Amino acid sequence: MASEESLTALRQRLGLDRSLPAQYLDFVGSALSGDWGESMVTGRPVVTEIMTVLPWTIELTAVSLLLGAAAGIPLGVWAAVNRNRAVDYAVRVASLLGLSFPAFVSAVILLLAFAIQLRWFPVISARSGSVGAWFQSITLPALSLGLIMAAYITRVTRSAMLEVLSEDYVRTARAKGVRWPVVVRRHALRNALLPIITVVGLFLGIQIGNSVLTEIVFNRPGLGKLIVGALNQRDYTMLQGMMVIYTLIVVFVNMLTDIAYGLADPRVKLQ
Repeated sequence: MASEESLTALRQRLGLDRSLPAQYLDFVGSALSGDWGESMVTGRPVVTEIMTVLPWTIELTAVSLLLGAAAGIPLGVWAAVNRNRAVDYAVRVASLLGLSFPAFVSAVILLLAFAIQLRWFPVISARSGSVGAWFQSITLPALSLGLIMAAYITRVTRSAMLEVLSEDYVRTARAKGVRWPVVVRRHALRNALLPIITVVGLFLGIQIGNSVLTEIVFNRPGLGKLIVGALNQRDYTMLQGMMVIYTLIVVFVNMLTDIAYGLADPRVKLQ
């Protein structure tokens, strides 16, 4: 058991002997200057610890987003233009299954099937200098998160496209003899992008949360493993820094979403 002198010295070093308002103002001032304190476990600066693993999480989130959008948008459009047909029912069922699987379940299934049974991919994700090794290490974790995002995007795209395809300007374009693929691509999809951008921006925050379990399953470095380790070791300064970085990421993503609104729909710029 620690002595009273040791506890007093620790409180003074951590600033816990000061009032709560003083501690808060001191933390905010230090955080704004880039000093988020030192880890209570390793003694290294919190910023250094976070920046070491942050590229791994950004990489995983970005690749899973690209996979989700590349699969979800075409499937949603395909289902909408074939409403109430076999294709539409198949896409809706597949997207519902994708939403029903938690991230850690799909991660375990992919790991067992493609890494342990078929041995197409490594069990542990690790970076290497070659492009082939990077592709093998990122594929399964990105698929695990990308499948869930694809399911969300598919359903939102289908709903948005169905609403736009019933508009008067779409019927007018068809009456003028514009080819159906051109109508879908230029007139319908362009005007259906706003809800798709919205769900992508909102889901990015969820993706970062899902990356916690994905990084643990694939033993991949990242913010998820770092925050779980800090929780287990009661590294409170590290947890404070993690909350700050998560907040900054959400604010940055919302800003990008607002910018994307203006690029997708010029009417947003005018407003």
